Amino acid sequence: MAKYSKKAQEKVEKVMREKKRGKLRSGRSGKKVTSRKQAIAIGLSEARKAGAKVPNPPKRKAGKKQERKVKKGQNNQAGN
Repeated sequence: MAKYSKKAQEKVEKVMREKKRGKLRSGRSGKKVTSRKQAIAIGLSEARKAGAKVPNPPKRKAGKKQERKVKKGQNNQAGN
């Protein structure tokens, strides 16, 4: 079974063409997208919003700072 639907593939193709022509802009800042990976991510995100069959984005791991906070909180609870 296919991971991505035809609609999702077409959306990513469209976004990649925009990137190649220098027309693709990022969301909030409106800066020009130069990264291929970022362009693909934008295409998949748009396809997801349009209701195409696209797997969920991977879960992000907590950063080092967040991990330290969690560990520190566990150490404080153990000491009390």
